[in-house]
Amino acid sequence: MWICIFGVVSALAAKAATTTIPIVFVNGSDPLKFGLVASFNRPGGNITGVSFFAIELEAKRLELLRALVPQATIFAALLNPNNPNAESQSKDVQEAGRVSGRSVLVLNAGTERDIDAAFETLVHQKAEALTVTADSLFLSRLDQIVALAARHRVPTIYTNRESVELGGLISYQPNLSDSFRQAGIYTGRILKGEKPADLPVVQPTKFELVINLKTARALGLTVPGSLLVLADEVIE
Repeated sequence: MWICIFGVVSALAAKAATTTIPIVFVNGSDPLKFGLVASFNRPGGNITGVSFFAIELEAKRLELLRALVPQATIFAALLNPNNPNAESQSKDVQEAGRVSGRSVLVLNAGTERDIDAAFETLVHQKAEALTVTADSLFLSRLDQIVALAARHRVPTIYTNRESVELGGLISYQPNLSDSFRQAGIYTGRILKGEKPADLPVVQPTKFELVINLKTARALGLTVPGSLLVLADEVIE
């Protein structure tokens, strides 16, 4: 049994390596777009899993950020141009900005140094809020990004709760525990004889909103009661 955790690249590599060993993936990319499966209901072949569509959540994150800083007119999006989903991410956040009447400045960062430079551009362009898109580089540089956001006093929304635990303002993501639980269920069913081709790709139904009130106060923000009610966790 192969289980590919996150990352469309690793899932594609596993699929290319074998057509017989069952594969269960958990990732945030569209499995149809990258050819992992033939369809959601009938994956076909030897692969199925859980797709939590982290990329499609970018517009939702921008919406939540607008609720925190309703007066902001210029938003920024930190994006890794090397990410296979970079084009989709850019289109998603810019379209979300267009619909809401805000402009979105895309900040490309493919390395650690690029992240520092991106924040310098953010300040120079006077962006008033930032969304950090889903990417493994950004996950590995959480300390750096959270520290830069605090230093420049820019309200920032992240893709994972760990950022908020480190002092970030807010995060919104699918419930990963539930996704891994579903992957485990599928693994068990396959070991009992079911075929991946017959197991529909699962999409998440549970999402987590985490807010750091201490950070909000430090930024001079008042968190609307409507967001506090929706929050799964509030860090004081």
